[in-house]
Amino acid sequence: MSVQLHTLSNGLRIVTEHMPGLQSAALGIWVSAGGRHEKPEQNGIAHFLEHMAFKGTKRRSALQIAEEIEDVGGYINAYTSREVTAYYARVLKDDVPLAVDLISDIVLNPVFDPREIEVERGVILQEIGQAADTPDDIIFDWLQERAYPEQPLGRTILGPSERVRAFGRADFDRFVAEHYGPGQLILSAAGAVDHDEIVRLAEAAFGHMPAAPKIEAAPALFHGGEHREVKSLEQAHFTLAIEAPGYRSDDIYTAQIYATALGGGMSSRLFQKIREERGLCYTIYSQVGAFDDTGMMTIYAGTGEEDLPELAALTIEELRRSTTDMSVAELDRARAQMKAGMLMGLESPSSRAERLARLVAIWNRVPALEETVERVDAVTLQGLKDHAMGLVGSRKAAMALYGPVSAAPKLSELTERMAA
Repeated sequence: MSVQLHTLSNGLRIVTEHMPGLQSAALGIWVSAGGRHEKPEQNGIAHFLEHMAFKGTKRRSALQIAEEIEDVGGYINAYTSREVTAYYARVLKDDVPLAVDLISDIVLNPVFDPREIEVERGVILQEIGQAADTPDDIIFDWLQERAYPEQPLGRTILGPSERVRAFGRADFDRFVAEHYGPGQLILSAAGAVDHDEIVRLAEAAFGHMPAAPKIEAAPALFHGGEHREVKSLEQAHFTLAIEAPGYRSDDIYTAQIYATALGGGMSSRLFQKIREERGLCYTIYSQVGAFDDTGMMTIYAGTGEEDLPELAALTIEELRRSTTDMSVAELDRARAQMKAGMLMGLESPSSRAERLARLVAIWNRVPALEETVERVDAVTLQGLKDHAMGLVGSRKAAMALYGPVSAAPKLSELTERMAA
């Protein structure tokens, strides 16, 4: 399998990977414009803009967009994260030109029809309401806000209802002009694709765009803090976050393997101690979320009101114990989980296209798979223990609690116990 890169004269980057034996392809445009690129008054507009892309262009109505992709058995979709907005499609190999044409059309030529803006405004307000009614969704927004208060990275992707109600066509045009320049776009394709053909299609679709300076996101600074919302629910929802490396850091693989060993599966410490031995919860896990310049290791559990204090205490105890008694077996198991997950994901052209875009955005190149595996294999047991020591020694943590949580310990009590 071969990865090829090309940059148009205006700065738009193209990355492809041909996967022999496949009859389909995945491709899309990844835009370096997500929630953290918004000004305070723009919070939620990147996500709103993603919705509007499918509501009609200068060449196609919303119905025509849906019909053209489904007439050939393909699909088209999009998502918004805190650092990226992506528009992508999956089609059979003969329909790759159509997919490039559709994706480029919705990215470059949305009409922002006022009637469609009102329709999608209602849809997004419903989405915000649904998230607010889903405890294990909303609690992560609160956690992010406490980790990065008064910063773009701490704001929600959906945005507050009052902002969404106020956005108009001029706001969309302004955000596109600021953040959708060719230097912020990556066209990624994997599967049954020909690199030279993709480059030709990209040149025809995007080559006319004038080069434009990229607007960098403001640096993020992890602060931490507590959000506690007492409500009569069946479960008490508990989340704890400690700062972790960003994805450009040399320590990111250590952080990911540590989080897997701590709470990444049924054999992990948190799952075995808190669920299997003590029966204090149904769900508990830890994971690392990485951004350009920072990251968070997050622990989540849902438990009963009376069990929450013990669950929180045991979580801290497992963090502290991991500084000294993490084992080679745990390291090897977590490493195997990480490599297997990575390699299994590469069997899908959609996963490969997304991975290519992400790596080009980070490094402006695609490291060989062997290079990544070597970095995973290079993580040592002492490295895991040192990483754990850094976590428990940090006085900066964020916590969000939701439900019958009045008896839960304060964040200051947990951080003091953690660093003791």
